[in-house]
Amino acid sequence: MRAVLDTNVLVPALRSDRGASRQLLLIAIDRGFDLLLSVPLVIEYEAVMTRPEQRAGSRLSEAETGIVLDVLVSVAEPVRLSFCWRPVLSDPSDDMVLETAVNGGAELLVTFNQRHFAVAAREFRLQVVSPVQALERLGR
Repeated sequence: MRAVLDTNVLVPALRSDRGASRQLLLIAIDRGFDLLLSVPLVIEYEAVMTRPEQRAGSRLSEAETGIVLDVLVSVAEPVRLSFCWRPVLSDPSDDMVLETAVNGGAELLVTFNQRHFAVAAREFRLQVVSPVQALERLGR
């Protein structure tokens, strides 16, 4: 399975050791599916996860957060954004996630904001799913 994780999936994955988001993160690190990442998406992950309120919620230092991001980059398949699809969605951050999914040939875009990606699901025939639904697709 080829998948892109929206930033809103990574946030709870680092804040709690329970839940579908954490399970997906661990499966991605174990290469249980093909995690797709682009440079803009990694920058977005870093910008969000190093905010003071996010670091406090995750109880990770900035350096520890960097290690987590480095591990994700090391196991991910890099996606070159050869075609820009902006603007398609109302939120530019969502467009960045969509571009990674479309350019990377993702089967799944995993997000808690499924309705934000409704247009993308129709136009790009992309399956937009929650973390729980992604785990179900993985048979977990």
